[in-house]
Amino acid sequence: QVQLAESGGGLVQPGGSLRLSCAASGSIFRFNPVAWYRQAPGKQREFVAIAASGGATNYADSVKGRFTITIDNAKNTGYLQMNSLKPEDTAVYYCNAYIKTDYRSDTMEYWGKGTLVTVSS
Repeated sequence: QVQLAESGGGLVQPGGSLRLSCAASGSIFRFNPVAWYRQAPGKQREFVAIAASGGATNYADSVKGRFTITIDNAKNTGYLQMNSLKPEDTAVYYCNAYIKTDYRSDTMEYWGKGTLVTVSS
């Protein structure tokens, strides 16, 4: 059974950095694309970043130049490096990934349970 687990959230001051991780467990044949979404209190979940095969990436305008998404396929883990954090980055961050469990299986979409990032002085 495939599961995604985020980690790395916490409290950080404005201007600080955090690195979120998204680890997939279970039988994994292919682990991409991988994306990050976030949901701030009282707001809808929004797209943050996505990484696909071949190194292609895309970012929300609000995080361009500050956040970097990467995938380590050997570890079946995705990362979101967040620099120059702002109070408006405060949210629960969710990992989203498309995973094949073997070469014959369908690609399935998975979500993690989220990790809280709080940016405050």
